[in-house]
Amino acid sequence: MDAGFTLARLGALDLDRAARLHREAFEPMGEHAWTRRDLAGLLASPGSVGFLLTEASSDIGMAISRVVADEAELLTVAVDPGHRRRGAARRLLDAVTGQARTGGAKTLFLEVGADNPGARTLYDSLGFVVVGKRAGYYPRAGRAAADAFIMRLSLT
Repeated sequence: MDAGFTLARLGALDLDRAARLHREAFEPMGEHAWTRRDLAGLLASPGSVGFLLTEASSDIGMAISRVVADEAELLTVAVDPGHRRRGAARRLLDAVTGQARTGGAKTLFLEVGADNPGARTLYDSLGFVVVGKRAGYYPRAGRAAADAFIMRLSLT
C-alpha cells in the first residue's frame, strides 16, 4: 500500500471527479460508465457512502457502498488505470469494509465480471468467496455480455 494516498468521504462536490474515474476505469473494458447523476443518486440513497482516494493532486480511485440492515454491498470501485497495482483498490476496499462493519453489516457482497481476473484475484485475496453467478449480467460494447460472479465476505 502506498503511504502517499489520502482517503476522504466522497461528497457532492466530488461527483465530477468520481464520474471521470469511473469512466476511465470502465469504458476501456466496454462497460457502461456511471455519470455524475448516477453517482449522485447512489450517494443519496439511505445507507450509502462513498470514498475518494487521492495522491498529491491526482485522483486515484473511488468506491461507493451501502449498508441495509445487516448486509452491505459494494456498488462500485474504480481505480485510474495509470495507478493500478499500487494498493489503491485494497485501500478503498479496506475503507468500505470498515464502514460496513461500523454500519452493522455482517456480510459484504459484490458482483464482478467473469472477464476481470485482476479484480477477482484481489477479492479472493481479501477473503471473498463466490456464492453465485449472473449470466450475461454486464453488457460489453462490441461483444457478448459478460457473466458476473456474486461474491461474499463475512465481516464477523
